[in-house]
Parts: sequence; C-alpha cells; structure tokens
Amino acid sequence: MSPRIIAIAILAANGVLGDGDKQPFEFAEDWARYKQVTSGHPMIMGRRTHDAIGRWLPGRTTIVVTRNPAEVELPTSEQATGYAVTSVDMALSLAAELETDAIYVAGGGSIYAQAWPYLTDLDLTEVHAEAEGSVHFPEIDPAVWVEVRREVHPEFDFVGYRRLS
Repeated sequence: MSPRIIAIAILAANGVLGDGDKQPFEFAEDWARYKQVTSGHPMIMGRRTHDAIGRWLPGRTTIVVTRNPAEVELPTSEQATGYAVTSVDMALSLAAELETDAIYVAGGGSIYAQAWPYLTDLDLTEVHAEAEGSVHFPEIDPAVWVEVRREVHPEFDFVGYRRLS
C-alpha cells in the first residue's frame, strides 16, 4: 500500500501562510503537535522553509527541494537525516522508497502547489485571525476535499481533510 501524502500547514483565516520568510502565527501547542505528528516520517519542504526552520529536525528524514542541491549543507548528526533534490517529483519518489505509511509536505506555497495533485490528506492548523502576506495555501475545494476531523481551540482549530477521489 502506498503511503498517504499529507500537506501540513498553519494558515490564517484568509489562507495566508506567510510573507515568504516567516509565518505570521506561532502557537506552542501547534509546534508540539507538528513535532508529534511528523516524527518518524519523511518531510518534504522547499529551501526557504527549511532555512526558516533553521535546522534539520531530529527524528525524521527531511527532503529539501531546491534549484541548487549542492548548496544545501546536509545534516551531520545521527538524529536527523536529510537530502536535497531539484523537484517535488524527485522528493516524492525518494520519500516513497522509505518504509513509511505517511509522507508530510511542509511548505512553502510553491511546494504545496506542486505537490497538490499527489496529496491524499491535509493536516491544517486553521487560525481564526487573518494575516497579511504574499504566500497563500491552495484553495480547498469542497468538491475535492472533505473535512474528516476538527479539534476546536480558542485561537485556532486543528483540521483534517481527505481527498474524495
């Protein structure tokens, strides 16, 4: 059985992910959940997202998509595994070779858009406030995606969607 391919993101009520350098919202509970959900699974992200995180995340394989893979300094610690490739297709192929039931796509906006046709699930933190920014999450079409879970919190909800077809 092929692994589920899941976009994981925190987004504003107006779909904004950020300004290309950072995201507008940070909640300790969201970061803790992100760590718990993605640990043990491969993650695909763009170079700018990887640089914004500032380190290789331990306990998971990170595949960075960049035009210049040779410029990405790969991890030297045994706690984190990393690769750099030139396309989302290459990243998905590499991740699929790993023993996993789920692959997480972790941004940014261009990476989500390129991975969109392959995604089986969305794992979103939907913030109740709007934000300014130039990077948006793709539109979630209810003819394609169905909400399968919602955990309500005062400032945000953890929401899961599954692709219908």
